[in-house]
Amino acid sequence: MSSVLLTNIKELVMAMDAAPAIIRGTDMQVLPSISNAYLLIEGEYIAAFGSMEECPERADQVIDIQGRMVFPSWCDSHTHIVFAASREREFVDRIKGLSYEEIARRGGGILNSAARLRDTSEDELFEFAFQRLQEVQSFGTGAIEIKSGYGLTVESELKMLRVIQRLKEVADMPVKATFLGAHALPTEYKQDRSAYIRLIIEDMLPRIADEGLADYIDAFCEKGFFTVEETIQLMEAGAKFGLKAKIHTNQFNSLGCIEACVAQDAVSVDHLEVINEKEINSLKESNTMATLLPSAPFFINDPYQPARKMIDAGLPVALATDYNPGSTPSGRMQFVLTLACVKCGMLPEEAIIAATLNGAKAMELEKEYGSITPGKVANFFITCPMPSIAYLPYDFGNDLVERVFLKGKMVKDKRGR
Repeated sequence: MSSVLLTNIKELVMAMDAAPAIIRGTDMQVLPSISNAYLLIEGEYIAAFGSMEECPERADQVIDIQGRMVFPSWCDSHTHIVFAASREREFVDRIKGLSYEEIARRGGGILNSAARLRDTSEDELFEFAFQRLQEVQSFGTGAIEIKSGYGLTVESELKMLRVIQRLKEVADMPVKATFLGAHALPTEYKQDRSAYIRLIIEDMLPRIADEGLADYIDAFCEKGFFTVEETIQLMEAGAKFGLKAKIHTNQFNSLGCIEACVAQDAVSVDHLEVINEKEINSLKESNTMATLLPSAPFFINDPYQPARKMIDAGLPVALATDYNPGSTPSGRMQFVLTLACVKCGMLPEEAIIAATLNGAKAMELEKEYGSITPGKVANFFITCPMPSIAYLPYDFGNDLVERVFLKGKMVKDKRGR
């Protein structure tokens, strides 16, 4: 087993001898780190870390990183990177004053992506998605969740999930697959909503389960999309096939879906631009992660998530990119941290924990990823020279990820070496 020793680390961030499964509330303000540190990798795993005064004398490879910082890889628990085409025309429509809902009613939005995806081959979709996966990897992401939801027919949803399965097989990072057949109501079912729900439950879910194509089930619970009752029906159906729930909710309205998700022991509820005290209290007593996607309201010019209120109430919070062609055409987690700090009131320490350990928890990967801990997979990145940890979200205009390691091997080095 080969070993790699990183020396002269300015700050080894999220270094923990034994990491908790989750970090809640104001405990997120305490960011574990070691100054003037070393990090020892053996094979694919983290073996040891500590002060340079205790540094081992030898390893198969020694890398002096000369005062740079090391962070665990980002854990991006909410993306839609399997899509056929961009949607910049809708970007212009929003500038002209159309809302997200108005664009959707005119056949844009999710239905637009679904129409394009049906005409795109599986191989093409895979190539597009693999390029995006490599892109986010270069930005420091080392674990990712990918949703279907641009198919909205049996064959197209299966096609998307097969693409995600192929990504799992070739990726250097763990990939979680989420079935999102209830992303939007297809035009042909506008007059018979129950028929589409039956299609999902009776046709899509059994075939997905037979092929082992999904880890989770999702639904977009929002006015104009799917109701709380329909979402409950889908969560219950998914549970029968072993699929836990990760649900889009509270992006524009508070409908009571959070309480329903807590009752179903959902892994996460995602978006949460709108949330009230009752919903916060419900989450506080649960195992369900509150996952915030601040680049979505940034791009569609909506109110941001009240992260400060949620954290101060004692909730754990995760951050994710929501990378998709309509409302967030970016997978750059560093910018998500900036938005979380500037627009959602999070401290840099809180944002880093939300994007690492808590993000891993939102994919049930916290035992292997999300912190620099002996025994965990050696997924981490080395920054460009930086004066402080807070500089990472502060300097939002530059890519500060200099080198990326996945499974203990360097997969990016922007120094050109």
